[in-house]
Order: sequence, then structure tokens, then C-alpha cells
Amino acid sequence: MACWAHARRNFYDARSNAPREANEILEWIRQLYDIEDRARDATAEERLALRQRESVPILDRIEARLEELSGRVLPKSALGKAVAYARNQRAALRQYASDGRLTIDNNVSERTLRLQAIGRKNWEFLGSAAAGPRAAVLFTILAGAKRHRLEPWAYLRDVLLRLSAGETDLESLLPDRWAASHPEHVLQHRLDESRQKVARQKAVRERRRAKARAKA
Repeated sequence: MACWAHARRNFYDARSNAPREANEILEWIRQLYDIEDRARDATAEERLALRQRESVPILDRIEARLEELSGRVLPKSALGKAVAYARNQRAALRQYASDGRLTIDNNVSERTLRLQAIGRKNWEFLGSAAAGPRAAVLFTILAGAKRHRLEPWAYLRDVLLRLSAGETDLESLLPDRWAASHPEHVLQHRLDESRQKVARQKAVRERRRAKARAKA
């Protein structure tokens, strides 16, 4: 998979040199993200159907435009680099539209990894070669707990105890499944904050869409 946020950034940076072409691609990418806004609360099957119905035609349009632009832009220009990156990654950039469980970008993963990047000097020497992979596993478990607004110690303790006892029903230990069976350990205030943030973002994008429709 590739990340549409990365591809978008290249066209955003090319606006000063090729405003018409860059903004045209940016508008289509905005439409892809608008579809994702509408699909946020859908099931994976519903999200896949919506993407196949609405996102795939936009992806086809973007690919056709990139093919056209590739023959006439300077390769070293900002637009040329943006076009080359998107064309080289086109199969990976389409991958999310083939599975409703996938995301259009990897922003959540990058935000999660930033915590490790900021603190890596603190744990540069882990003690042994095997300690690194173990730390990666623990970071992954804690990242899942954070994403699902779980109380980290309660989740981690239960997971480790059940694994050490020979638990075989691993799906029940996934953070979303565990949250459903342990609602008392869901941090409701964090969940409310997340929902409020999503609502604010959707409101901003809806106002932007309304302005675009008014101009049209």
C-alpha cells in the first residue's frame, strides 16, 4: 500500500510552479477524502462498495491525467516529481480501494511511530539483540490499546497473563474485541474527545464542500 497523504503533499508543493495542473489533481484527491469521510462509520463491506462505486472512477481519472502530464512536464520540476511519484506508486495507491479494512493513508501509523522516533535515544541500547523485537511487540500492543482508548495497564496485564497461561483464542485479545468485553476499562473521556475531533473535522470539510458547490 502507498499513502495518499504523501502523494498529495507533492502536488501541494507544486502549486506555485504549475497551479492549474496541481490544483486539478488536489481537487480529485479532496474528493477521495470526502468519500472516506462519508465511509468512516460504515462497515468494511459498505466501505468497499462505496469505494468501488465512487472512488475507483476518480482514481481512473487521476491516472489518466498523470499519464497525459508525464509526457509534457519537466522531470526535475516540482510537478514532474509529483507526477513521477504518483505514477510509480499507482498500483499501491489504488490498493486501499480493493479492501474496506484498509485506509487511504498511513497518517495514524506515522503518528504512532513518532512517539518511538522522539524517544529512541532513551532506549538506544536495549540490552540484547532479542530485546528489540520484544520492545516492538510491546509498543504495538500499547498502540492498539491507545487507538481504542483502553486503560493501558489493565489491557496489557490481561493480555500478558492470558498469553502466559496458554490462551488460544487470540482474536478475543484484539483491542476492539477486548474493549467490547471489558467496557469498564474504556477511557470514555478519551473516546468523547476523539469523537468531538472527528465531528469538527467533518464540519470543516462540509463547509468547504458547500463553498465549492456554491462556486460551481
